[in-house]
Amino acid sequence: MIKILLLLLFITSAYAGVKEDMFTLYQNKNFKKACTMGFKHFSRYKKDEAFVSLYGFSCLHADYIDRLAIPMTTLKHTAEARANAAYFSVIVMQKKLLYHALVDGYNLSNFKLPTTDYILSKVFDQYSHLPKNEKRSFYIFKDPKDKKLSYKLYLVKERGVSKMVIEEFYDTMLIKRHIYW
Repeated sequence: MIKILLLLLFITSAYAGVKEDMFTLYQNKNFKKACTMGFKHFSRYKKDEAFVSLYGFSCLHADYIDRLAIPMTTLKHTAEARANAAYFSVIVMQKKLLYHALVDGYNLSNFKLPTTDYILSKVFDQYSHLPKNEKRSFYIFKDPKDKKLSYKLYLVKERGVSKMVIEEFYDTMLIKRHIYW
């Protein structure tokens, strides 16, 4: 009986350690490590919606958008979890549609999607309002809320695969480069 109790105590403390470590990484803006840790431990904690949400937001901020598909499908038992799943879903859809538009010339002007505060949503919204057939090598968009923020959208080809790049600028200084495929 004592062995079982010790085993349960060890499992519980190990679980708390993973979640605590992920949260610390997230708070310290080390999103890639938090996402990787969540990915590594996902199968063990997939029923814990707080863990799954933390994993999803870590991957989102690390620009690992395709990893949002799993949290999207498992977050369903609480209102907050469903809201997070819907948020992830919008961003994944906008990424896929924007990529389709840039690579294949797909027209986005007919879409009326919800939006988020995430950079992909901001760029998607502005790109989808461009006049039809306005094909350029790059696009510059101003942030609607902060006039000093701007975004440059373009494609690069690496090893035969087109990648979508969004560069984030404050005034003229590059803040961050987001690369999606």
